[in-house]
Amino acid sequence: MPAIGSRIDKTGTLIADGGGYALRRNIGGRWRLDLHCVLVDHVEKRVRTSVSSLLKA
Repeated sequence: MPAIGSRIDKTGTLIADGGGYALRRNIGGRWRLDLHCVLVDHVEKRVRTSVSSLLKA
């Protein structure tokens, strides 16, 4: 697990997943995404996501 505050940069395919969205990562696995709005044109396309900091849960 990355350290708090480290940058995370992932690429993959944006997919619809049970009423929400997920990133099917190029290296395997899925990340569930908390997205407020997504254009339908972006689903099933290659995307890149970047997070600059993580919060402790």
